[in-house]
Parts: sequence; C-alpha cells; structure tokens
Amino acid sequence: MPSESGLRAALVEIVAQEVRSARVLDVMRAMPRHAFVPEHPLGDAYADHPLPIGHGATISQPTVVGMMSEALELDGTQRILEVGTGSGYQAAVLSRLAGHVDTIEVVPELAERAMRALREVGASNVDVHVGDGWAGLPALAPFDRIVVTAAPDHLPEALVDQLAEGGLLVVPVGPQTSDQRLEKHKKRDGRLVREDLGAVRFVPMVHADDVG
Repeated sequence: MPSESGLRAALVEIVAQEVRSARVLDVMRAMPRHAFVPEHPLGDAYADHPLPIGHGATISQPTVVGMMSEALELDGTQRILEVGTGSGYQAAVLSRLAGHVDTIEVVPELAERAMRALREVGASNVDVHVGDGWAGLPALAPFDRIVVTAAPDHLPEALVDQLAEGGLLVVPVGPQTSDQRLEKHKKRDGRLVREDLGAVRFVPMVHADDVG
C-alpha cells in the first residue's frame, strides 16, 4: 500500500480535475483526511467518495470539498460560518484558507468528535457550536462567507440574513427525491445573485427537533 502522503497526493490529483485553485489544492494535499474518519481503512479515507460517520451523516467527497472551498473565493481574511460540521474535515480545510471558521453541528456527538479531530490537526481558528443550523449563529453575524454541507429543501432565510453585504453563500439545495443543485449566491444591495455550480448529492439538512 502507498504511504499516507502518497495516497493524499494521488487524491489531490483527482480533485485537481475539477478544482483549479492552487491554494485549495495545496491545503488538501497537506490535510490528513484520515484523522477525520479513523474508523475507516486508510485507503478508503483517501478515496474520492463520501464515507459514513454515523448519525446519518457523511464526510463529503473530497472533490466536492475542493469545489465548495474554491467557490468561496477565500483570501485568508474572511470570517466563515459553516453549517453542518460533520467530521470536521471541511472546516479544517477552510481553517487554512480563511481568517476564522465558526461551524455549527446539530448532533452533539458529531460536534465532539469533530472538535477532537480539529485539535489533532491544529485547526486553532475553528470554533465548533452545537445547535440548529437552520437558525445559524445570529449572535456572531454577519459572516463574510457561509457554506452549508447538508442539503436544505429551500434556502434558509436566517442564513441569508446573516450573510454580510458582498458576501458569498455556497449551499446544496433540493429534496432527497430529486436532483440537488450546488448554488453560489452573492449578496448585492441586500439581494442574492445566484450561480448554479451543478448537480450534487448531500444528506438532508435537519432541524434540531428531528435529531433523536
């Protein structure tokens, strides 16, 4: 079996077929994805597909992580809200591309797991919050960027309100029964300008009341 660093480099070669940002690719080349899925074999951790992490959640496909990170157009200064911490991998990648990341997870066990992994990789500029992502984090708003890593069936109004003027929101939207679209919204004069980034498949974005 190739070394962990070799597996990581091979994965980034695949991601680079869709992602052009050298900064994003460099971060993914350096980020140990296996730290976020310790229950899976090393080869699976560096395959370009999602993996289950329990509680109905997954760690996203690496190519999609790269695409969403690139779509946020980060220069190292932005404050990001991530909705759907999951394993913590997306937040870890963003931590090396932005100024600060606040990430919210509805499942307490996943939030705790993500905090441990983020500490392990040294992502000290990430704060993990337990709460309902549909509500966002109004006390900390506005955010320069918002990224959602689960699919709501419609755009949550609270997240739109918490996006700063000139900011970007990247979110997969659509029901589980049909195609979801990865959408990029720019806030201009209080309104959103939408760009369609293509078809995707994410787990549904749930409310806190739906978590058992």
